[in-house]
Amino acid sequence: MSTKATVMNDERPLKKQEPNAVSNFTGNVTGTWGKFTNFLSDVRAEMRKVVTPSRKEVESTTTVVIVAVFIFGLFFFAVDAFFSRVVEQILHKLGAQ
Repeated sequence: MSTKATVMNDERPLKKQEPNAVSNFTGNVTGTWGKFTNFLSDVRAEMRKVVTPSRKEVESTTTVVIVAVFIFGLFFFAVDAFFSRVVEQILHKLGAQ
C-alpha cells in the first residue's frame, strides 16, 4: 500500500509571496470586515423574525414543564427505590450486612 498521494490535473496557480505584504494584509481585513458586516445584517434579519410569546402561552408551557418534571421525578424515584431494594436483597442473601 502506497502512502504517497498524487494530485492529477491540478492546474491551480502557485501563490507567490509578494514583497508588499501590507496591501495583501489590508485586502484580507476588508474581506473579513465585509464578512462581519454581512453576518451582522443576517443577525438583524433573524432577530426581526423572533416572536415574543403571549402570557397565556408562557403559562401553559410552564405548566406542562412542571407537570412533566414532577412525573419524571416520581418515575425515577420508583425505579431507584426498586433497584435499591433488589440490590439490598441480593447483598443480604450473599451474607453482606
